[in-house]
Amino acid sequence: MTKDEPTDAILAKARAGGRISPGEALAIYKSADFLKVMDAGRAVRERRLGASVATYTLFRIVNYTNACTAGCAFCGFHRPPGDAGAWTLTPEEVLGKMRAAAALGARQLFLQGGVNPGIPFDYYLRVLGAVKDEFGADMHIRAFSPSEIRGMEAQTGKDARAVVRELKSAGMDSVAGAGAEILSDRVRRELSPNKVTVAEWVRIMEACFEEGLSGSANIVVGSIETPEEVVEHLGVIRDLQDRAGGLLAFIPWTFQRQTDGFPLRRVPAREYLKLVGLCRLFLDNVPHIEASVLGMGREVGELALYAGADDISSVVIEENVLASRGLGTEGEARAFIRDSGFQPVRRDLLYRMQGRPAPPHPPDAHC
Repeated sequence: MTKDEPTDAILAKARAGGRISPGEALAIYKSADFLKVMDAGRAVRERRLGASVATYTLFRIVNYTNACTAGCAFCGFHRPPGDAGAWTLTPEEVLGKMRAAAALGARQLFLQGGVNPGIPFDYYLRVLGAVKDEFGADMHIRAFSPSEIRGMEAQTGKDARAVVRELKSAGMDSVAGAGAEILSDRVRRELSPNKVTVAEWVRIMEACFEEGLSGSANIVVGSIETPEEVVEHLGVIRDLQDRAGGLLAFIPWTFQRQTDGFPLRRVPAREYLKLVGLCRLFLDNVPHIEASVLGMGREVGELALYAGADDISSVVIEENVLASRGLGTEGEARAFIRDSGFQPVRRDLLYRMQGRPAPPHPPDAHC
């Protein structure tokens, strides 16, 4: 029998539906027994979404360019614009990748690239329009990080809402809350000094939500971040969701080795599982928490479903940026979920369930 700890009362409050403060979240992250955090995360997940189902989806990532001025220390995919190894796909090449994905049953496109000032704004509109013209409205396009949209602002002289309005009109259906990594300006100055600041990331995500685009967000740990900065990141996410809504899911990730000299820290399984549980407890206004099977592997991903996650990093057709330890086919995803003790249900990028009604999302009581 485990002994009582000072954080037990905080966990009990969260289990009962109470909102925990950033200070309480920090106490949990720094000192609570990870098994207790997992148990509390599982209890909240079951109360809000039920105990039996875990979801997955299927989409194709199309990296339309590898040319990028952000120069993030952790990214081995990008090349400086003008570099001999830099490239940008034509709209027809993007279509070719989507034709191949559609043949495998994917009706969702995740369009992402880099901050490439050599691409005219009209290119993005033409790519979005070409995909919609060929595949119709049932091909969902999730596209562009806040950093990419900030680059479009600089190029066009328009503000984020005007840029997003044009992208949405051309066919963009939801936003990728990527490029967050750690929403601490100290960490960003060290690891990605040319990327958007915390305030810019929030401003652009809020503009997307105000224009009717929902999306997801993430956190990436395993470098120079402190526990305080992890909780700071979660606080930024919760505050944004309180104000604007729009986030359907949150995904805890870990950094992977892509470049020499990057300050990489090994994240033990117990730390990752505690983080998953903490996300479920602290982010009481974000409906879904995704387990990173792709990054953490199957064994840890399975345990994450018992720590508060209700969704898995899904079948991804063509992942160029990260080394995948995940699931290569829909059959593998369904078998993984069943073997983990849950009923697999396919969903789309808006968390609409296929084959059964979606579980009810809890009201955002703190909005």
